Amino acid sequence: MRLILGSASPRRKELLAGLGIVPDAILPPDIDETPHKGELPRPYAARLAREKALAVTAGDDDIVLCADTTVALGRRILGKPDNAGQAAEFLTMLGGRRHQVFTAIAVRRGAQIWERVSESDVKMKRLSDLELNAYLAGGDWQGKAGAYGIQGAAGAFIPWISGSFTGIMGLPVAETAALLAAAGYPVWRQS
Repeated sequence: MRLILGSASPRRKELLAGLGIVPDAILPPDIDETPHKGELPRPYAARLAREKALAVTAGDDDIVLCADTTVALGRRILGKPDNAGQAAEFLTMLGGRRHQVFTAIAVRRGAQIWERVSESDVKMKRLSDLELNAYLAGGDWQGKAGAYGIQGAAGAFIPWISGSFTGIMGLPVAETAALLAAAGYPVWRQS
């Protein structure tokens, strides 16, 4: 049995390492992440995690772990910004408001899939022009849903959360450990 992480995210790899888990392979799938017309954020995240898990080539006894993190402002999905201008737009929209972060996990072994969605509420403060421009210049917004990662410099903009900190980072460890164990992965093996 091999554990395959279907993600290129260094944060997901680090969060697994915190559980003492080192994937045997890292095979990020290439899927279309365009939301379907009218698709809501929670089902969107769940669909992407499932499609990623199904897209990874694996043996029948291999366990594939995939996830998708989606930032939502109401019904609006704030994906990974294409450029600094779009990142500024996202951060300005989020400023002074609560929003949701959905991280969906899909674990596949053979034809069986175990799934869960972690939902967290996050409040971001209104950013001054100085804060916004300094953050954008640092480049930490690149490749991150909603244009921020709570574990980086943007953590200074988040005065309140309700939910899973690791879920907001991109892999809720409690839910991940439970799904891996359900799939037969020895999460709690003794040294």
